[in-house]
Amino acid sequence: MPLCRCAAALVSELSADRRVTPIRLLGEDLVLFGTEGGGWGLVSRFCAHRGVDLAFGRVEDGGLRCLYHGWLYAADGRCLEQPAEPEHSRFSEKIRISSYPCVERNGIVFAYLGAGDPPPFPFYDCFTAPEEYTFAFKGLWECNWLQGVEGGIDPSHVSFLHRFLKDDPREVYGQQFREEVAGTGKTLSAIVGESFRPDIEVESAEHGLRVYAIRQLDEGTRHVRVTNLVFPNAFVVPFGNDKVFCQWHVPIDDENHYWYMILYDFVAVTDRETLLAQRLQEVTLPDYRPLRNRRNNWGFDPAEQRDLTYTGMGLDINVHDQWAVESMGAIQDRTVERLGVSDRAVTANRRLLLKAISAHGAGAELPAHPIDGNQAAQLTGPIAIDTVCPSVGWEDHWRERETDRRAGSPWAAKQKTS
Repeated sequence: MPLCRCAAALVSELSADRRVTPIRLLGEDLVLFGTEGGGWGLVSRFCAHRGVDLAFGRVEDGGLRCLYHGWLYAADGRCLEQPAEPEHSRFSEKIRISSYPCVERNGIVFAYLGAGDPPPFPFYDCFTAPEEYTFAFKGLWECNWLQGVEGGIDPSHVSFLHRFLKDDPREVYGQQFREEVAGTGKTLSAIVGESFRPDIEVESAEHGLRVYAIRQLDEGTRHVRVTNLVFPNAFVVPFGNDKVFCQWHVPIDDENHYWYMILYDFVAVTDRETLLAQRLQEVTLPDYRPLRNRRNNWGFDPAEQRDLTYTGMGLDINVHDQWAVESMGAIQDRTVERLGVSDRAVTANRRLLLKAISAHGAGAELPAHPIDGNQAAQLTGPIAIDTVCPSVGWEDHWRERETDRRAGSPWAAKQKTS
């Protein structure tokens, strides 16, 4: 999914009685509104007349009406009415504010900020899973978006950052790290904690990169964790035995961004009320700012670090990731980094970025998204899985495990995989 197709807001942010919300996206101030016909409009936040705030406007008469003088804007930015102007005036035909087409997918409103017509959506699992098998959420991180992405595609950090020193019965986001990996008698936290030097392999894929973290459990068995970069700003990772999520990191500006997530379950209808309650324990509304943040040292507790979690920052693994990328600073100084072999996914992603930047600077057309429905239908998956495989033939075994999972899924049996 190209960066120009951005997650703009959660559908749940717009209530039934107020389907208007201001957003800041890629440094631009905008306002999102639900149209009377059930669609979406995303336009400049400020009226072209006198510059007042359209986030307080009224949704009526086929558009968003400014409170100051009643100028009415369509979802495509056209000015439809200027009530105070002479009845015969055609001045409104000359007025158009910035606008971006939007579409809703499984709880998130996505906006297209590129040139030309919006491309079709890929047939990724997060978009094609039935809504009742999904859960969408977002969170504010106070750092550059690329730091969030690089944290998500780094497979070796889970051995330390998400390690639990002992079991805890409380159910929170990320408890899958404390659940048993089928066939091992051990939790994922224990497996990655004991095997902290995985073999990491990275390969190119149509969506960006596929990343393998391979851990030898014993002479004949390996733990294989497959994750993905969806270039340039998303990743897809397994979340327990049957769940996967896709997470986008979308710039607000250079120093702040929102992550958006669609979690999907291959087996069970998602318990959205429980998942939402877990997430709302960690953020404040309406801006989805984490309760644990830089101003309170991310809730760091030395006693907890000694006895329960490796970080001392609570049981929610999202907070661990947040600390890691925010503690680098608003914009990380990568000139002082020292990257090693275990950073293969990060270095591969940076090569992709530098290549794309150079191509853009040279005026080249970037093959960033599908151009028609047939191409979109070929972009499926991407497969993300945690599984145990025989040491010999693991390359085929994890794909067989994924085929079996999809064959047993109420909805994914109809899907192709990539």
